[in-house]
Amino acid sequence: MTGHIAALYRHPVKGFTPERLDHAELTAGGPFPCDRLYAVENGPSGFDPAAPGYIPKQKFTVLMAIAQVAKARTRYDEASGVLTAAAAGHPDFQGSLLQPEGRAAFEAWLTALLDEEVRGDLKVIDAPGHRFMDHPQGHVSIINMASVRDLEARIGRPVDPLRFRGNLCVEGWPAWVENGWEGRQLMVGFARAKVFKPIVRCAATHVNPTTAERDMDVVKALFDNYGHMNLGIYVHVTDSGRITVGDAATMPSLEPAA
Repeated sequence: MTGHIAALYRHPVKGFTPERLDHAELTAGGPFPCDRLYAVENGPSGFDPAAPGYIPKQKFTVLMAIAQVAKARTRYDEASGVLTAAAAGHPDFQGSLLQPEGRAAFEAWLTALLDEEVRGDLKVIDAPGHRFMDHPQGHVSIINMASVRDLEARIGRPVDPLRFRGNLCVEGWPAWVENGWEGRQLMVGFARAKVFKPIVRCAATHVNPTTAERDMDVVKALFDNYGHMNLGIYVHVTDSGRITVGDAATMPSLEPAA
């Protein structure tokens, strides 16, 4: 069965505003373009930019730990490195994350926004070629919109798919079919990918991306209704190609995985 790509998102700064795209170029073995380029330490994380490695998300200003992060509305210009940010009751921010003074200014702006949630000095971090993914092998994430709607039906209330912070949202697949695809190949647009694993959800999904309130226990709802805490899948790109909103998203063959 063939579905289609309904939406594409990148998250240039880990934990902050998803940015909607019309298209993206996926590269074999690579992450989603301009996704999780930066993170903001909430006190020292142990990250070494000279030898970058996986750091648990709890070390950063992310929704799992700090719901108020969702109050910030951010936008990143990839060409200039300029980040803009706005939040009710605070002055607007604009500065380049490529420059020390721009990073320092954003750190100060964010410290004022998060206030008592700040555990230590906030610090914008990055490293060439490194991405701050929730899973060390979570290259690209896909959300099956039918699964989100099935969860909505079970709990009797709307569930914003942006709670799941995926890169691709796909329409046309049966609900929850993706949970059985580990190790299988699929096509999205003109790129091919191999399914790595289902995404186990955490308390970040409890935060309403519009109001910044913890208003829904999504993890409990998943476990109570389905006996698991999965929503979405991680995939690894095996053949490069452009993906565009509206492109086909072809389910894997029903043949056993190799």
